[in-house]
Amino acid sequence: MKEIWTTLASLMGVLAFCQSLLHSVFPPELRFAASKFFNKFFLWFSPYCYYDITEIDGVNTNELYNAVQLYLSTYASVTGNRLSLSKALNATSLTFGLSSSGSIIDNFNGITVWWEHIVTQRQSQSFSWRPLPEEKRGFTLKIKKKDKSLILDSYLDHILSKANEIRRKNQDRLLYTNSGGGSVDRGHPWESVPFKHPSTFETLAMDPVKKSEIMDDLLSFAEGESFYQQTGRAWKRGYLLYGPPGTGKSSMIAAMANFLGYDIYDLELTEVNTNSDLRTLLMKTTSKSIIVIEDIDCSINLTNRSKPGRKSQNPLETEITKVAGSNSSAGPDGGSSMTLSGLLNFTDGLWSCCGSERIFIFTTNHIEKLDPALLRSGRMDMHIHMSFCSFEALKVLLKNYVGLDEKDLLKNEFVKGMEQVIDEAEMTPADISEILIKNRRKKEKALKELLESLERQHNKKKKLISGGEAVGFVKEEKSSLMEEVVEEEEEKRELEKQVEYCEELENCTKEGHESEVDVMQKTGGTEGI
Repeated sequence: MKEIWTTLASLMGVLAFCQSLLHSVFPPELRFAASKFFNKFFLWFSPYCYYDITEIDGVNTNELYNAVQLYLSTYASVTGNRLSLSKALNATSLTFGLSSSGSIIDNFNGITVWWEHIVTQRQSQSFSWRPLPEEKRGFTLKIKKKDKSLILDSYLDHILSKANEIRRKNQDRLLYTNSGGGSVDRGHPWESVPFKHPSTFETLAMDPVKKSEIMDDLLSFAEGESFYQQTGRAWKRGYLLYGPPGTGKSSMIAAMANFLGYDIYDLELTEVNTNSDLRTLLMKTTSKSIIVIEDIDCSINLTNRSKPGRKSQNPLETEITKVAGSNSSAGPDGGSSMTLSGLLNFTDGLWSCCGSERIFIFTTNHIEKLDPALLRSGRMDMHIHMSFCSFEALKVLLKNYVGLDEKDLLKNEFVKGMEQVIDEAEMTPADISEILIKNRRKKEKALKELLESLERQHNKKKKLISGGEAVGFVKEEKSSLMEEVVEEEEEKRELEKQVEYCEELENCTKEGHESEVDVMQKTGGTEGI
């Protein structure tokens, strides 16, 4: 053993002597040139090529580095052995990342790529206006040379889009409003708060078929950038939610926002004075957002734009005005100078194209009150009727509030009774939810009370219908009797005229003073004589 250590020590001494000899014989410049030459030689014959993506590009942050870091975090949590964990501001979940000198393999369209995270110490800085981090971080991408064109054209764009999607999902969504605090004049028309509404399509009380159609339409819109560019259309879509109060219109909006990961802009029209203010509000919205105007039939008034004294037959001749108030930007009549044309351009005009991937949603309880120009395709592309609670929607509510699954629904006698009366009862999901919330800890009591409420509402509707039919029958009978009386009166008056005419004609014949024409003028004449 002693001889082995002695031999190793001798070899180390020889290597140290050779190294010092090389350094003394070959200057540093020559050694650097030789190293560079051999590196190029091996790279020339190597089947791989390498790309370095550094954290700092000059003095600016490299956005591609951040995108790669986010993108690889989705795979590192599954395949990585040594990871780093982080949580960004306003993030809802942890982010996994590669640690120093960590590596990972990714596949894209059947092509294998290798990533390596390299962290080295930065040389000390003498002076800098913008101090740099002590560590120099970067990613090295290793790919095969034959795949170079495909990777550079598509893979990096794929990474950027996925990173944006991950960033949006990790961050809290925001709810913006223009009511009160925001000032258009100061350039800050919107104020925001975190949007934490828990509504999803799974918890939404709606027919599953209709729910699936809406989700497919939303996904088709969100993934349709190339389609909208190809067809020359603005990347936006409009939805009209209409129906009685309490049918879940606001919950539908929240479910859409959570499904797509979009922010919500709640536009209060009564706070908008002019068309110019409306355009400013639109320009200050971001992409991937939902612009909502709730209860549009109540927040604005539709008045005739026609001349005084002439009744307009064209529903387009309307003007949107606000309730009169003292405002410096108000119109000459003391109200708002915002017009129907301004609102139409807001949703479907040139100004609606100043952003991309935006959704417009109008809600109303009375669709018949809205101007047809607001409802046509291109403005409100999809009309969604939020109706009274159906049995399919009731099953969702029972699952959410009292924990009844599909098997329990089939066996429960209360549920079978509800199925028979719910369509005629016409109760809203809000009313049913309130009954279930009160008794959510007592399942049987909740089901019993709900069935009683549905039956009571069903009987009330039946009485109203039967009463309405009876009233209609009485009105119809009275109308027919009145028509008979009027006909009898007309026949009686006609008979009296004929008798009077005959009497006058006899007197005229006896005395010979008047002609038949004069008699007819006096008596008004008769038909058929």
